[in-house]
Amino acid sequence: MKELMLGNKAAARGLYEAGCLFVSSYPGTPSTEITEEAAKYDEIYCEWAPNEKVAMEAAFGACLSGSRAFCGMKHVGLNVAADPLYTMSYTGVNAGLVIAVADDAGMHSSQNEQDSRHHAIAAKVPMLEPSDSAESLAFAKLAYEISEKFDTPVLLKMCTRIAHSQSVVETSERVVPKKDYEKNIAKYVMMPGNAKKRHPIVEERTKALIAFAEESEINRVEMGGTGLGIITSSTSYQYVKEVFGDRVSVLKLGMVNPLPVQKILDFAAKVDKLVVVEELDPIIENHCKSLGLTVSGKDILPICDEFSQNLIAKAFGEPVPETRKLEDAIPPRPPVMCSGCPHRGLFYTLKQNKCTVLGDIGCYTLGAVAPLGAMEMTLCMGASISALHGFNKADPTHEGKTVAVIGDSTFMHSGMTGLANVAYNQSNSTIIILDNSITGMTGHQQNPTTGYNIKGDPAGKIDLEALCKAMGFERVRVVDPYDLAACDKAVKEELAANEPSVIISRRPCALLKYVKHNPPLVVDTDKCVGCRSCMRIGCPSISIKNGKAHVDQTLCVGCNVCAQLCKFGAFSSSKKGE
Repeated sequence: MKELMLGNKAAARGLYEAGCLFVSSYPGTPSTEITEEAAKYDEIYCEWAPNEKVAMEAAFGACLSGSRAFCGMKHVGLNVAADPLYTMSYTGVNAGLVIAVADDAGMHSSQNEQDSRHHAIAAKVPMLEPSDSAESLAFAKLAYEISEKFDTPVLLKMCTRIAHSQSVVETSERVVPKKDYEKNIAKYVMMPGNAKKRHPIVEERTKALIAFAEESEINRVEMGGTGLGIITSSTSYQYVKEVFGDRVSVLKLGMVNPLPVQKILDFAAKVDKLVVVEELDPIIENHCKSLGLTVSGKDILPICDEFSQNLIAKAFGEPVPETRKLEDAIPPRPPVMCSGCPHRGLFYTLKQNKCTVLGDIGCYTLGAVAPLGAMEMTLCMGASISALHGFNKADPTHEGKTVAVIGDSTFMHSGMTGLANVAYNQSNSTIIILDNSITGMTGHQQNPTTGYNIKGDPAGKIDLEALCKAMGFERVRVVDPYDLAACDKAVKEELAANEPSVIISRRPCALLKYVKHNPPLVVDTDKCVGCRSCMRIGCPSISIKNGKAHVDQTLCVGCNVCAQLCKFGAFSSSKKGE
């Protein structure tokens, strides 16, 4: 049966057809939909783990038991999971284990632009890289075969364009292979004596995988004109074919680690000029150079950002078709927190108190954007709390005016250890947990604080207040960020306290379907003096028309934060449409 599928949905279908029985992941754009789609198959157990390290370790346990397993994450999530990955390369697997990692060239939703192929090389594990949805399905299935044949975890490298674009796939039936668990201390207990013996096995496996890469059909040659030969993979392959068609010869790589040797040498011998087209780092290019080949790549193509048909055409001196040109400048549309976002009132309060705010990863990172401009640092998941501790310990004069902000899902991901450090080593730090009762930025996935699992069924629920108190915090309080006076009081009092403290800013995400909103506000133009105080919170519902404040009735959720800023009582509640 043929069907149009997103790359992520196709990868999930591949897991299903391959007989995957266990999925554990942490949501991260652009990888999230693989697990969400897999959860639609009742035959596969699926879960959201607190973080990627836990997800990978759980998936390893499942494959160890004899069931094919999977975990998914974005590129920065693989950093978190690198610890188990590198040692799993030594232990190998029992049943197949596939790990999807989705890179984000162009940084559409990420804090860096790293190339995950480096992890595959360093961990010495194979990596497959599909170039469309059909390959996403096929490579997910093939990854299990490679995993079990070569006794290794296998990385499936997605990227934003493949994950979130659609193409035709052909589905087939599900087949569920199963293995028994067998005790094997020498293989699975990685103390130094055993690990030392496993390293040579890894090196021999790499040689066997290179031999596989030489013969596998996923690394294929498409001969065209011999004046130019291009080695490429993933979306770059699609762009090359769109620009050149059959006018050039192409070596399309589906396995990007380990790379073939003889196949590349044979291809190079058939063409006059060799160019590597790959996004981000020159990994294939450097491999070719190590083989003694004369090759171009990053001398004509950028090392930053994602590619496009136009970019490649221009780099090779090819004409850019008029239909692909966009002459008119597009007005910038900066990201902004949604109308009624519960974080807005809290950030406004922090700005008014002239706080230094160390931030974290989530949609609340937009607190750094004008007009709030209330966040001064964002590094990685959980770093806000750890950094605040170091910030205050290194210079105690920062105490009383510096806070950390972190979302509820991010706190469960990797904030707890930072909080333990504050409690244990006693910095006078104030941590604000922005509890919007969901994992907001990646599309409303559940987390251990929500009380629901990936399917929306009731699940274990962690009590944030009890957890913080159990970790040694005497001062733990909850505020409603829609109440500016209460927020201001809490911030002032906790910063003035001479001990560590936690403020939980609790209000569900305004976009959750089950959240009931108040009627939108309206502006009495006779009372409005055009002072623009309401504009200081940066709410997209509010604008100025004819010198007066105006509320967009289709956006406003009646949070009433703007009304608390107006000294003239110009804002009032009204039923929608009146």
